[in-house]
Amino acid sequence: MPPLPDSFRSAAPMTRRRWLESSLAVGAALLPGALPDWAAAAGNGDLRIAPFRYDVTPPVGHPLCGGWITPVKAVEDPLEAIGFVILGAGAPIVICAVDWTGLLNEAHIRWRSALAEAAGTTPERVAVQCVHQHDAPFACLASEALVAEQDAGLTVLNPVFFEECLSRGKAAVREALDRTRPLTHVASAEAPVERIAGNRRVDIGPDGKVARMRGSSCRVPELIALPEGVIDPQLKTVAFYSGEEKVAACHYYACHPMSHYGKGQVSSDFVGLARKRLQAAEAGCTHLYFTGCAGNIGAGKYNNGSPEARVELTDRLHAAMVAAGKKLRPAPLEKISWATHDLLPEVNPVFTEAGELAEVRNAANAASNRIRPAMRVSWIRRVEAGIPVVLSALHLDGITLLHLPAESFVEYQLRAQSLAPDRFVATAAYGDGGTWYVPTKEAFPLGGYEVSVANSAAETDDLLDAGMRDLLGRA
Repeated sequence: MPPLPDSFRSAAPMTRRRWLESSLAVGAALLPGALPDWAAAAGNGDLRIAPFRYDVTPPVGHPLCGGWITPVKAVEDPLEAIGFVILGAGAPIVICAVDWTGLLNEAHIRWRSALAEAAGTTPERVAVQCVHQHDAPFACLASEALVAEQDAGLTVLNPVFFEECLSRGKAAVREALDRTRPLTHVASAEAPVERIAGNRRVDIGPDGKVARMRGSSCRVPELIALPEGVIDPQLKTVAFYSGEEKVAACHYYACHPMSHYGKGQVSSDFVGLARKRLQAAEAGCTHLYFTGCAGNIGAGKYNNGSPEARVELTDRLHAAMVAAGKKLRPAPLEKISWATHDLLPEVNPVFTEAGELAEVRNAANAASNRIRPAMRVSWIRRVEAGIPVVLSALHLDGITLLHLPAESFVEYQLRAQSLAPDRFVATAAYGDGGTWYVPTKEAFPLGGYEVSVANSAAETDDLLDAGMRDLLGRA
């Protein structure tokens, strides 16, 4: 990998002022007289859509999952960022799904800002959600700078590669805007997914707390035998049409998207492989996959981590995508709107900057136990700077695409659906990953892995609930 540039090592941390300046700078594209011709033409309510995609596959040697598993040795199948721009509903709206583990803090803000710049809109009108595969990059710019200071060979990501991905994204959006299509109809449908998802927190010890975790794969018979637990068994699909032609389709399902990982083989895993199979069959439609609120959901009940299991999981998810697709009934799109809500969580009180910095600097720690605290320091400093996590929702007649942060628990997704029972609510989590896991407040007393690494406090539950109510109330 290229060395870390000196300019990056000395870069000032993201502050609320820098965040606001970044948003305002991009927003300057919206000033009267500054709109591109295509955006000005679309501002009259003539809806158009522009799908785009670009490669985000890391090179050989690049860190995977933030630098605590084997780095890239080879590529089994490439990683993509896939999205679309909607024009004609005010300033352009951008939605994008990225085959990465996560985009944290400034990395997420910069990715949204890059796509916003290319589309002629503001970062607040851009939703970027990661799919969360683990044989993929996990980006936190401030953490990379912090671990680089340790001069211990630690690395989170290659910032040169990160900048290349931003450039590819801007180019892909600009090219897409040269071939927009009329957006006339929308459709939604769902189908059950068989034998993939199971709750990870079903093994409760005699003390009433979570004991062993049934993760993405499992070979322990007692854990496999336990019930699925609380999940959302439905895959949801929302499709966009130009006349009778389906031009883009978004698929949503809540499960950690890993069958096996950690050997340096880059892959979009079973969720990406299912998406690619559908894409090959419907070349004229751009297919996107979003991981829902899967913070406490994995495939371990039905996955032993073998290569054969990856094929089986791919088949099952693909079957649900096909089944949902057959139920789609396009209807004229009459009303479209975009809403955002700023979330300012508190830091989990068990973590302090001094304590986490000590872990980062402890040379006796394993790489993961230095990098994860570095990510936590980045979050603590971000919260101190007052830089919010932006929640968003795209409302399409009776449909809502809801965008939530990080590894939110499945209960938030189920709650969102209950808050708007008359709407078709499709939820994508893994937006801004700064918070890491977002358990419900009821989960904190039960302990378990997810609670132990949650960067935000239990009170985040109430804040996220209020944000979902606000967004769904503005449909």
